[in-house]
Amino acid sequence: MSTLLLLNGPNLGILGRRQPEVYGTATLDDIESAVGARVAERGWKVLSIQRESEGELIHAIQDNYDSVGAIVNPGALMMYGWSLRDALANYPAPWIEVHLSNVWARESFRHESILSALASGVVVGLGALGYELAASALLELVSPAGA
Repeated sequence: MSTLLLLNGPNLGILGRRQPEVYGTATLDDIESAVGARVAERGWKVLSIQRESEGELIHAIQDNYDSVGAIVNPGALMMYGWSLRDALANYPAPWIEVHLSNVWARESFRHESILSALASGVVVGLGALGYELAASALLELVSPAGA
């Protein structure tokens, strides 16, 4: 069975309780279930990893080069996670960057991601639905033969 990597960075483990007016009420478990249901049609399973530290996220990427693709919400690491950027630059499969909130409608320091240029696509501002849309995109980007 092929694996889709669902990678979430700092502070995303408390989704549902963290500023619900900004990030919504869906928990990370809710998101994992929705993504899992979306990719099950292809026979993919989801490996969901959330870490508070950049180094642990890098290990997760390096340990899962055999995954078919990834959905990555780096959280605040989008702005300064240079070693995470290097790890994603070496990740061999397509990946989609996701942000729950519309980062361009927020503080100016959130307006630039150092990761986006490397991603196969970026989904921003659609809440938990953004993860499902990213999963749908990966289903299209990864050929069945490559799965």
